Amino acid sequence: MSLTLQAEVAERGFAVDIEIADGERVAVLGHNGAGKSTLVGLLAGLVRPDRGRAVLDGQVLFDLDGRRGSWTAPHARGIALLAQDALLFPHLSVRDNVAFGPRSAGVNPAAAAARAMDWLGEVGMAEVADRRPSQLSGGQAQRVAIARALAAEPRMLLLDEPMAALDVAMAPLLRRLLARVLVGRTTILVTHDLLDALLLSDRIIVMDGGAVAEAGPTEEVLRHPRSRFTARIAGVNLVRGSYRNGAVVDARGLSVQGAVREGESLAEGAAAAAVFAPSVVSIYPEVPGGSPRNNLAVTITELEPLGELVRVRADDHRGHLLSADVTARSVAELDLFPGRAVTYSVKAAGVTVYPL
Repeated sequence: MSLTLQAEVAERGFAVDIEIADGERVAVLGHNGAGKSTLVGLLAGLVRPDRGRAVLDGQVLFDLDGRRGSWTAPHARGIALLAQDALLFPHLSVRDNVAFGPRSAGVNPAAAAARAMDWLGEVGMAEVADRRPSQLSGGQAQRVAIARALAAEPRMLLLDEPMAALDVAMAPLLRRLLARVLVGRTTILVTHDLLDALLLSDRIIVMDGGAVAEAGPTEEVLRHPRSRFTARIAGVNLVRGSYRNGAVVDARGLSVQGAVREGESLAEGAAAAAVFAPSVVSIYPEVPGGSPRNNLAVTITELEPLGELVRVRADDHRGHLLSADVTARSVAELDLFPGRAVTYSVKAAGVTVYPL
């Protein structure tokens, strides 16, 4: 279900023009006040623009110029919103909460209940179907909220920081669930979490000051950031590939050993990502010995001051740009400069491996 949106909200200094393809998953990033909530509100029908037009799969959501024009009510848009809080109806059972969307669309009670149970099974919550929301944990409630959103068979999903209120143990489980159920679904995901963007989106839109600062394929935007905000949040190294013999091996032959995140499991050959911070990268003129390490031959491309540190960006000659953070003293002592060949060394313990 493709979306085109052009809208202005003068009071908020908001003016955007975006397109989202059918089945595309788009992560929207930006600092507080960048315009992310306004974008969600416009699509959900909670914010009325001064002027603009939005069309979802051929249906006009709004077409306004001042007070004149057309406006489709929120409930008639075929858009489901999942926010930080599950917002389940406290007086209904879990099953009835999930069946609410189909029932509202005219599905008969038996069919709606059956659809609800199908989706509760999909999110692993079938066993709590008869409970009330007050009897659920935060993670359980958010899983039920996902089932409720999908049971309504929306044309688009809006996810507004869906994992922000969850503890560190529950967030990875929900992230894996979303990675599975969002495949092929037109989705906008608002998040502050880089990992959410990496694992759940095909494309990133970065907002700043109520406008789109940059946009493009997820890994491309994070590999070659054009805004200061994106450069800051992209402060990790990422290798995507398959899990083989304790390492993530990508299509270009780069192999990075790491530790699979606690609580996760990976089968041999499964899709995986290795993530490590620039702060865990050491730079050596020659290949070092010692404890198990990933030693990567690179050529320095750029030195960027970051407060008391210097971010050293380098090319591994396979198309990867990798970063290390070192002190200015280290830059001087190692005589680092663009064009110099060095070794980036990362202990396997400093690399986290995630299933994709």
